[in-house]
Amino acid sequence: MQAGYDFIIVGGGSAGAVLAARLSEDASKSVLLLEAGGRDLHPLYHLPAGFAKMTKGIGSWGWQTVPQKHMRDMQIRFTQAKVIGGGSSINAQIYTRGHALDYEEWRQMGCTGWGYSDVLPYFRKAEDNDTWNDAYHGQGGPLGVSQPRAPLPICEAYFKAAAQVGIPRNMDMTGAVQDGVGYYQLTQKNYRRSSTATAYLRPAKGRANLTVKTGAQVMRIVVEKGRAVGVELADGVVRASSEVILSCGAIGSPRVLQLSGIGPAAHLNAVGVPVVLDHPGVGSNLQDHLDLFVIAECTGPHTYDRFAKPHLSALAGLQYMLTRRGPVASSLFETGGFWYADPDARSPDIQLHLGLGSGIEAGVTAMPQGGVTLNSAYLRPRSRGTVRLASADPMAAPLIDPNYWADPHDREMSIRGLKLAREIMAQEALRPYVLAERLPGPEVRSEEDYIAYACRHSKTDHHPAGTCRMGADAGAVVDPALRFNGIDGLRVVDASVMPQVVSSNTNAATIMIAEKAADLIHASHR
Repeated sequence: MQAGYDFIIVGGGSAGAVLAARLSEDASKSVLLLEAGGRDLHPLYHLPAGFAKMTKGIGSWGWQTVPQKHMRDMQIRFTQAKVIGGGSSINAQIYTRGHALDYEEWRQMGCTGWGYSDVLPYFRKAEDNDTWNDAYHGQGGPLGVSQPRAPLPICEAYFKAAAQVGIPRNMDMTGAVQDGVGYYQLTQKNYRRSSTATAYLRPAKGRANLTVKTGAQVMRIVVEKGRAVGVELADGVVRASSEVILSCGAIGSPRVLQLSGIGPAAHLNAVGVPVVLDHPGVGSNLQDHLDLFVIAECTGPHTYDRFAKPHLSALAGLQYMLTRRGPVASSLFETGGFWYADPDARSPDIQLHLGLGSGIEAGVTAMPQGGVTLNSAYLRPRSRGTVRLASADPMAAPLIDPNYWADPHDREMSIRGLKLAREIMAQEALRPYVLAERLPGPEVRSEEDYIAYACRHSKTDHHPAGTCRMGADAGAVVDPALRFNGIDGLRVVDASVMPQVVSSNTNAATIMIAEKAADLIHASHR
């Protein structure tokens, strides 16, 4: 038996790092943060363009989906972070929050205290925005939020091309209006990534009441007489006198719960895990944004493809060190926007990301001058999937089934989004930069062509959510204070609690959830 703590936080990702920093502000409370991944020592974790290598290498667990039965059994690489800071340490640093109506719908679904007016102060509290300090944005918070440092002329041409199909320019897509195209703000500060590890944990590391352990794989949550009292590690049990807080993300949190015997009883029995609590909602309601993309060859060196060559990468590194500009200073996806697949939708339902590279992973390599990628994702999928265990082995990869396109509406909207991306890329404004579309290619014209293309080339947008759903009904996994329904002393704080995935990237919303949760926890133990 190891020494106990007031709070044990399982998972040091986007939410867990925020919680550890905020809860340890109370010097009377001891906090243990456990992260199964490693430390963020590699320099690529901190360079804006470094994510392109981290998402497939040491920063990821290397998981993939199960065959997607509504997409001709394709399997999709499903990056989940394996490092302190979690997704905030390996993502493309895009700072978007979703739409105000997302949070109003949460409130209408029984999540009292999670309407837009309730959550906006926490978005502002987290921010140290280099541009705005107004009703929508804050300054002086831990998280660096900055304008892009290294956009290219093709980005401005993209804005003009979007205007040619009727999409306006938007200077602040996290402000009063989401509609339009523009530069995304990025989670960066002083031209480096601002992860929750660097923004929240690093300033707190000298606190005597905060202990951070990396490489600490939690085998299970220990439950005694209906209360979570600690966690089991490989070298023993650590006890929590106040709460165990699970912050492993929309895949990791239901996985740990099920390994602990908390989840659908029939499934737990099938994989040989003793049932502690039968809760069908654990690992259900998985939602994710599916990404479809257009790749075009460029007429000249208009993107950052050419810096993939080792000798040019070295020059780019030197340029970054001297000027903080160039490809290393770019998130590569800092340009995009929000628009409509369904013209009657209540708010934008398509998100666009302009990638300053050709998407080599798609197999398009014969482009001497490089290429550009325009991704589109349908933002409010109706399909729901699951996270389940493959076995009782805590080291086994989980069974991740987003169940993409289970609802035909999602397929229709996804293809409309891809058609919109193709239309933008074909506009006159981009002709000085774009030689020709290479994917999907001129042979893709019919609906069947589009479906076949998507079932070969789709990818996740890395936005899983919903698997420990918050709500006020009996089937909810956590209540609006994020307390686990059925077990005392246990909370879940991460993207898994979202009842519906937000209409954008999820990292900023996850940080907001943790900021609000810290206040809820402080209040309940004051």
